[in-house]
Amino acid sequence: MSALSTNAGGPKGLPALISGQILKLVGLAILDAFGLLLFYAFWYSGNAALALIIAVITIGMNVVIFVPRLYPLRWMSPGLALMILLVIYPLLFTISTAFTNYSDGHLFSKEQAIALHSKATFTPEDAPTYRFTPYVNKADPTDYALWLTREGDAGTEVIFAKEGEPLVILEGVDPEPPEEYEGYRPLERRELVAALSVLEKAQFGEEPNTVTVVSAARGVAARSLQRYVWNAELNGLEDRQTGLFYAADDETGSFIANKGRAEQQELQPGYWVGVAFDNFRRFVESPALRGPLVQVFVWTVAFAFFSVMTTFVAGLIMALVLNSPDIPGRKVIRSLLIIPYAIPGVISILVWKGMMNPNLGVLARSFGINPPWFSDPLWAKIGILLINLWLGYPYMMLICSGALQAIPTDIYEASSVDGANPWQRFWSITLPLLLVTVGPLLIASFTFNFNNFVVVEAFNKGGPPIPGTLTPAGYTDILISYTYRLAFGSGRGADYGLASAITIIIFAIVAGVTLLQFRFTGQWEEVSENV
Repeated sequence: MSALSTNAGGPKGLPALISGQILKLVGLAILDAFGLLLFYAFWYSGNAALALIIAVITIGMNVVIFVPRLYPLRWMSPGLALMILLVIYPLLFTISTAFTNYSDGHLFSKEQAIALHSKATFTPEDAPTYRFTPYVNKADPTDYALWLTREGDAGTEVIFAKEGEPLVILEGVDPEPPEEYEGYRPLERRELVAALSVLEKAQFGEEPNTVTVVSAARGVAARSLQRYVWNAELNGLEDRQTGLFYAADDETGSFIANKGRAEQQELQPGYWVGVAFDNFRRFVESPALRGPLVQVFVWTVAFAFFSVMTTFVAGLIMALVLNSPDIPGRKVIRSLLIIPYAIPGVISILVWKGMMNPNLGVLARSFGINPPWFSDPLWAKIGILLINLWLGYPYMMLICSGALQAIPTDIYEASSVDGANPWQRFWSITLPLLLVTVGPLLIASFTFNFNNFVVVEAFNKGGPPIPGTLTPAGYTDILISYTYRLAFGSGRGADYGLASAITIIIFAIVAGVTLLQFRFTGQWEEVSENV
């Protein structure tokens, strides 16, 4: 008690200390409850990895709070948690996906794919048919049921069928649908139109005795059977409608019938499996993928280099001009020049695209400037560099203005005494010292433009297209847009495994180029030491 009072700063501090501890425990309890809820939701939806990440973050937050040695980290813990969740997890997920066949046809685990196929039903030719009247739960408008009737030798058979519950055979009742039955009422005509799509997909009854709607327009339903039945011994799905057997191929993640024959059939969807380095091998060996790759890679490097160079030169010139005290209204002019940086890039790109329109664009109609911006490869590249110059020069002007202010004026005064002219002062003093300051930012700008997907996609979608390529590619496509088109726009559906593999390759290229540029940055620092 005495120690507690001392730590609290005296008896008056005791209530505050207790209140603080209670608030801390209540906050931690809310955090744990939220983490437990997320863990449960992700785990039972099949996202075990994300569930484990949530568990690690939640446990880590508790450890940071309760271990005194780690107490200083409590202020950083929210940032660390977000970094794990939004950076490290996507990174690990991308790497793991690159070694799988995860794609549009292989989105589920094997167990999930089997469960999905097991829900499919079919109506045998000799199945009994019924006339039906749709009912809806008065308390739940999304809960439907069917009032079924069928004429037989023994009279009229009447069944009331709910979704997921056993069929109820009603004996000794009037076959005419009642106004209400067990809390359900008949659907009105206006409600029936909206509910048709739901009724046609629903299964009424409980496996294996289910009824499905055969024709909603004619009011006919029929007994249905489960179509695909899993055979664990033979490792495949039996098709009870056609008699085919779809064997599970655990190497490709597919269910295949008559494999290797002319009448081979594959059941969709399949399931995802590990494929080791197959995605990387496809990218390197397939002529369809490798075809325009070299051309796209060269243009990607050129696009990033010329984008950085043109924006840096334009920004530096404006910064030098506006750095002169003789320019009137410098603050106003500098503010106006920053406007392109404040406007969303997509809007600026679309405005430029409209200005370059060969028929209605202002460049063609007002100034007579009408080169083939969208159809000629060279002019398309010039156009996209021009737009990127407009988008990027304000950023370069800002960082160059700041860097110029940091250069000591006594160096210029000493050079003037030595008789140096303005041109010599720029090349021997301003530029070397400026590059030391803005060098890392130029590297960051190069890396950004290496993956500048937005300007390529919004301007001309990578066009004009390169003729004769087996995969869709354009003259202005860069690696990231080419990857996007390859993985998602080739008409084969989304191929996430291949896209992840190519992303890793692009990352390796960008990392190599960046390391090389940092080496040049070190050389700039050596030059600046001699200034």
